[in-house]
Amino acid sequence: MLIVVTLIALVAGLSYPSVASGVDSLRLRSASDAIISFLNTALDRAERRQQVVEIWIWPRENSMIARSADLGFVRRLDLAEPIRIIAVQPAIPENPDQPRRFLLYPGGAVPRISVEIANKTGRRLLVSVDPVTGVPRSEAETQ
Repeated sequence: MLIVVTLIALVAGLSYPSVASGVDSLRLRSASDAIISFLNTALDRAERRQQVVEIWIWPRENSMIARSADLGFVRRLDLAEPIRIIAVQPAIPENPDQPRRFLLYPGGAVPRISVEIANKTGRRLLVSVDPVTGVPRSEAETQ
C-alpha cells in the first residue's frame, strides 16, 4: 500500500507543473477569445446599425468598454486577475496607464487596435484588428 501511495505522489508531483502551465495557457487563450468577441461585437454594431461606437481600453483597470453615441449599446469586458493588459497599440508616449479611446465609424476605416495581454508566467498574446479587413485576430508574441 505504501508503494502505491508513493507512486501516485510521484506521478502527481511530476505532472503538476505541466498541468498548471496548461491551465494558464487556456486562461490566456480564453481571454484573447473574449477580447476578439468583444471587438467583433463593437465592429458589427457600428457597421450594421450605422452608429459610431467608442471603445475604451483601461490597462490599469484591466477592462474594456464599448458604447454607442446614443448609449443604446454598452458592453463591458473585465479580464480575470491572472490575465493583465500589458500594452495598447498604437502607443502614446505621455502616460500608458491612461485609458485609450478609439472610434469606430460606420462605413469608415477601422483603426489599428492592438491589445497585448499576458499571464502571470509571462506568456503574451497580441490581439489586433486588421485595418484592411476589419477582422480581429490573435497571435502569440515572440520573446
